[in-house]
Amino acid sequence: MADTPAQNRSRTATRALAAIGVGGMVLYGSRVLLDFFGPSIPYSMPDDPGMALDSEEFVQFLSLITDGTVRRSRMTRLKNGSEFYRAQLEAIRRAKHAINLETYEFMEGEVGREFLDALAERARAGVEVRIIVDALGSFSTHLSYFDELRAAGGKMRWYHPIRWDTWQKVNNRTHRKLMIVDGETGFIGGAGIADFWLHATAKAPVWRDTVFCVEGEAVAGLISTFCENWLESSGEILSGSAQFAFRALPEGSTSFVVSSTPHGGGTQARILFQALIKSARKSIRITTPYFLPDRSARRALVEAVRRRGVQVQILTAGPRIDHPMIRRMSHHSVRHLLEGGAEIFEYQPSMIHAKLMTVDGLWSVVGSTNFDHRSFALNDEVNLAALDRELARTIENDFLEDLQQSQRLTMSMLQERTLLGRAEGLIEDPLEQES
Repeated sequence: MADTPAQNRSRTATRALAAIGVGGMVLYGSRVLLDFFGPSIPYSMPDDPGMALDSEEFVQFLSLITDGTVRRSRMTRLKNGSEFYRAQLEAIRRAKHAINLETYEFMEGEVGREFLDALAERARAGVEVRIIVDALGSFSTHLSYFDELRAAGGKMRWYHPIRWDTWQKVNNRTHRKLMIVDGETGFIGGAGIADFWLHATAKAPVWRDTVFCVEGEAVAGLISTFCENWLESSGEILSGSAQFAFRALPEGSTSFVVSSTPHGGGTQARILFQALIKSARKSIRITTPYFLPDRSARRALVEAVRRRGVQVQILTAGPRIDHPMIRRMSHHSVRHLLEGGAEIFEYQPSMIHAKLMTVDGLWSVVGSTNFDHRSFALNDEVNLAALDRELARTIENDFLEDLQQSQRLTMSMLQERTLLGRAEGLIEDPLEQES
């Protein structure tokens, strides 16, 4: 029986819609691939700043190129979940005016429940509580998990929730992890809120991470960073005496907050890292869970070793990494660094998630940025750069302790790796071109 004209028109329309849908998926998929593996800005500093790294001139130079306001701050290192969760919860429980929290991971579990109970109690007591949670980073967390907090008067917003009208922003996430209490105490580092930072399981030991408690003027930079994402998530401009009636004591070390968001394929965080690597004269020590350096970073690190005799040491995740494919990709991209004289170590006991860099025992960079393309070009990130010998010494002592539990990578070890699957190979080829 022949099809009727109406049936033919319906079939044609269906095919046309299907073609449009497929075409849209191909275009979006191409955009995602370009975001991840397309060419990045060729960061370079042709001229050596020629200044002592602890000079006022260098501080001004670094703050200007990263758009960071120089402030004073005191920073306390909190090592692993047993320390930083306790300090954060204590700060929440003594809050009198306002609590602002932003995180990539806010996972359901024992730790998440303890934070929500503490936040809800403060909200009931009249404290202004605001939370920003990345919708993709906390994809498995239900909105209802925050019901008690909202009922108590707290406010919670998803960052870039995944909807039909937000698909164009799906690749831009807030990877920032920060909390500000009463405008006087801030926390910044690599850890979100999840049980794996505090409790081991039969399959996974507790994650290794570092968070910093910040006091003093630099807290204002953290508030400014939160304001940016709160406006984007809620449409609300943060205001009121509870938010800004605080004392910013001009004490502590020279520091500035570097708030980084994608713009033109580059970010302030990437500028900060490149400038410090280029300026190093003695040592560069980097801790990062995912080490996927682009061509510019790789060249700068090799140049530091070969031309200036800088000791370059990188500590990254080992066999306990949560994304094994990233480790294999990293192995593919770091060969040039090993050949250039850099030392690369993989942490063995557990997943290491800290994001830290020290330069010449003077400068420290702490915050949320991984040493990879996603953090440098796609995510919203926040870091704090500090000129503080004592802080750098503390971080480097932790680094040396972690090295005692790490394995140094060698060229022979990389050559022994197994062949990647076809899908991973398709990813590695553009990565090799970029790195």
